[in-house]
Amino acid sequence: MEELTRVVVDAMGGDNAPLEIVKGAVEAVNESNKIKVYLTGKKELIESELSKYTYDKERIEVVNATEVIETAEPPVMAIRKKKDSSIVVALNMVKEGTCDAFVSAGSSGAVLVGGQLIVGRIKGIERPPLAPLIPTEKGCSLLIDCGANVDARPSHLVQFAKMGSVYMESVMGVKNPRVAIVNIGAEEEKGNALVKETFPLLKNTPEINFIGSIEARDIPTGYADVIVCEAFAGNIILKLYEGVGATLIKKVKAGMMTSLRSKIGALLVKPALKQTLKGFSLEEHGGAPLLGLNGLVVKTHGSSKAIEIKNSILQCLTFREQKINEKIKEKVVLSDE
Repeated sequence: MEELTRVVVDAMGGDNAPLEIVKGAVEAVNESNKIKVYLTGKKELIESELSKYTYDKERIEVVNATEVIETAEPPVMAIRKKKDSSIVVALNMVKEGTCDAFVSAGSSGAVLVGGQLIVGRIKGIERPPLAPLIPTEKGCSLLIDCGANVDARPSHLVQFAKMGSVYMESVMGVKNPRVAIVNIGAEEEKGNALVKETFPLLKNTPEINFIGSIEARDIPTGYADVIVCEAFAGNIILKLYEGVGATLIKKVKAGMMTSLRSKIGALLVKPALKQTLKGFSLEEHGGAPLLGLNGLVVKTHGSSKAIEIKNSILQCLTFREQKINEKIKEKVVLSDE
């Protein structure tokens, strides 16, 4: 029998825990017979939610954790003090090898800090970046980094580009992915000190397909497959992306309800529009992996519903099957030596 990919999920993390987290876990094991899910958190609450569903009982296991790390808590202190929290218990399962991957919609700071302190970095990786897939006109692109390293150095960004290329090629099947650095213009001499120093380094990195700078307006077109930046700019891009997308959807829906004629038209275009909007939804692409750790850590939105939890769990399966960590060691760490 094929070895299962073991994914531990923080059942208490996020705005919709444990209801949507448990539902997403059930949907994941019902969709793929290659996964086993461990749910960490308050056992009674989790089991109460699980009782609502039909699933293979051997492939979902509850691991009791009595504490919860809240979003407002200082991450380092919370990780050190709350040893029996759903996040810390889960991360230790990855560290010990009980599980292959961890998924959480909980405190971003705690997940990022815990990932580095507990799971640990791959030897040779300077900084692990958070790398979500974002929808574009041509499919999706990887935004790296979007929240883990706000004061990155040029050497960090070069590693981000290499790790992003490995991920897009192996997980998303994009051959020779195009890599671009976020900038305020296309010219090589433009940008702040970090971009100006990083640009020639990327240009002279043979392991990647570097195509130069990318302006923010070109990101949704799919101009590049891997979009490199430090976390301050990356997080702004991601949040603006989410906000503009949600606003446009609201405006389109409101516009379709303005008259009888528009309502009739809305009925006619609804199936096609729904399919189009689905492809441009961030939740369809799963969570953001924290690349460069000894095990996989995936951070999903705090407002995640079951579909994003499910997709994040399935994402872990692909990550393990494609041996992403082994490829990062080979193509990023060894090439730097």
